[in-house]
Amino acid sequence: MRLGVLDVGSNTVHFLVVDAHPGAAPLPAYSHKIDLRLAELLDPDGAIREDGIRQLVDMVTSSMRVAEDKGVEEVLPFATSAVREAVNGEAVLKRVQDETGVELRVLSGGDEARLTFLAARRWYGWSSGRLLLLDIGGGSLEIACGLDEEPDTAVSLPLGAGRLTAGWLPGDPPEPDRVRELRKHVRAEIARTVAEVSRLGPPDHVVGTSKTFKQLARITGAARESEGPLVPRRLTRGALEDWVPRLAAMSAEQRVLLPGVSAGRARQLLAGALVAEAALDLYRVDELDICPWALREGVILRRLDRMSS
Repeated sequence: MRLGVLDVGSNTVHFLVVDAHPGAAPLPAYSHKIDLRLAELLDPDGAIREDGIRQLVDMVTSSMRVAEDKGVEEVLPFATSAVREAVNGEAVLKRVQDETGVELRVLSGGDEARLTFLAARRWYGWSSGRLLLLDIGGGSLEIACGLDEEPDTAVSLPLGAGRLTAGWLPGDPPEPDRVRELRKHVRAEIARTVAEVSRLGPPDHVVGTSKTFKQLARITGAARESEGPLVPRRLTRGALEDWVPRLAAMSAEQRVLLPGVSAGRARQLLAGALVAEAALDLYRVDELDICPWALREGVILRRLDRMSS
């Protein structure tokens, strides 16, 4: 069947059309997205601004037109941390439903971590053993670890690259003192989760998902995205540690010139690198593999599982 996944994330609103059926990998058929960056479109009280809401409504409306044009049988609409944590989140959801007819399902942080873990487990299989997943989004960091398709632990922290950039790094390039303050904050937050994850034993395989990890891997020498999802890509802690001070000294304009870095993500890359570096260091991870599948694929796979049960 043809499914549409409407992902209202903290950075991007993405409508992905896939051909999918139980027992097979979902195949992307069409992509429609905008870099809305809802995590940065907040007023001082933490509410999503009117311009952000208007753009979101317009994007949902256009996505439903795409769904009709592409023959989508079912749409799976969901929203993550930007809407979940906005003080006017409920009003935003009601506005979207009233004006488009689409009811967005708000995923909890734990749901995000579990569904992304499911996608990574299906991609790498049982031979991966104990899997540790790290996912840096625009609004939050998801961490999950376990042996099965359901992780033994699933944690979400408010350490998304967009959120941290907006709240901690106003300069371009940011002032060194602000970078140090953010580094300290990130490490303190992640350190609170180390005992919970470590009690499960050392992971056999560590993977990273999300655009942030893909871009960090690319600037440290990983293959281009155009080479396809089956090409192995890896990020090492050593290479990342070398790049963090270099990114801190660059402006967003300079970061755009790096391989694989998009204009919409350039300002956020330093904050994402600080989160990635802290996670690899505190979890004692020397390297991780970049997983092509993430939350959207997890949502699709869970839906297919329910069809076959």
